[in-house]
Amino acid sequence: QVQLVESGGGLVQPGSSLRLSCVPSGPTSAYYAMGWFRQVPGKRREPISCISRSDHNQYYADSVKGRFTISRDIAKNAVYLQMDNLKSDDTAVYYCAAAPPGTVVVTLTREACFNALITWGEGTSVTVGS
Repeated sequence: QVQLVESGGGLVQPGSSLRLSCVPSGPTSAYYAMGWFRQVPGKRREPISCISRSDHNQYYADSVKGRFTISRDIAKNAVYLQMDNLKSDDTAVYYCAAAPPGTVVVTLTREACFNALITWGEGTSVTVGS
């Protein structure tokens, strides 16, 4: 079974940047949508960003809007998260997620994009601190 594999996490200082990457572990058809969530121990998993296959629809949580940028490489079936001006509140485990090929969404909204993401990676840890 093809899994999602994240990379790019680490320990950085406030104000720094990181770029997370996520690729499938093997060949697979194009995902309908891909995105990122994050989770802090003891809290619910938070949706961060979602991008449609066409790349024309991108959604962000208010907490990261203007600082994070999502992008994807359709040929590689990969998704990336450029995180700039990182803050201590961004410390979390970041999970990549994807909507399987063949997913049908009648009306793509922010909520629908995140709800379509049901295939998960193992996560990569991001720590922002001095």
